[in-house]
Amino acid sequence: MYEELKKVIEESDRIVFFGGAGVSTESGIPDFRSVDGLYHQKYKYPPETILSHSFFMTRTAEFYEFYREKMICLSARPNQAHLALARLEQRGKLKAVVTQNIDGLHQAAGSQKVYELHGSVMRNYCMKCRRFYDISAITDSKGVPKCSCGGIIKPDVVLYEEGLDDETVEKAVKAIARAEVLIIGGTSLNVYPAAGFLNYFGGSTIVLLNKSETAFDVKADIVIRDPIGQVLGECVP
Repeated sequence: MYEELKKVIEESDRIVFFGGAGVSTESGIPDFRSVDGLYHQKYKYPPETILSHSFFMTRTAEFYEFYREKMICLSARPNQAHLALARLEQRGKLKAVVTQNIDGLHQAAGSQKVYELHGSVMRNYCMKCRRFYDISAITDSKGVPKCSCGGIIKPDVVLYEEGLDDETVEKAVKAIARAEVLIIGGTSLNVYPAAGFLNYFGGSTIVLLNKSETAFDVKADIVIRDPIGQVLGECVP
């Protein structure tokens, strides 16, 4: 399968990568749905409740207690998967990364065209005056971070009960629709509407890199169960 994937990559210059939490687990960032993921850990409230818009609005201090501890990992570094995708883009083969992750590791690896469906912990904004802040506004503060205008600073991430950014969605869908090869990696494909974007793909080859089985396996031309960093690191020298 590795040789087959190498051949597909070598012969195409219209590749799009669609990735999820599994891309970053090799960088030490936990995912949500695996056995060791956040959903299987014990908290006062379920993570999906804490990471909801209504919880943020009504229990902001508790939201930030969890958010700082579990959602921000500044020590994480890009792994072989992130670096391989950046190399592919530099060679003109990869046209876009569409990611459900919010950690900013694709950009840290050097990728330029990254569509972050769920936003990024690296960006934050004042809910009152809309001024933007980098991540230090959250990490260097205690309790509820406030803007100089007095407004609450909110992470630019899509919480539960919130919709995706229309412009990001449009660009991601266009990229997938124009791709010849779609590489899907590190995602269970259970999160909608993001997983539904794959239905716009009309190219020739679907590659699926995921440790566990997905409902999309039957549509894939190449399925590899090995760690994604290992696969891409070997197939993109």
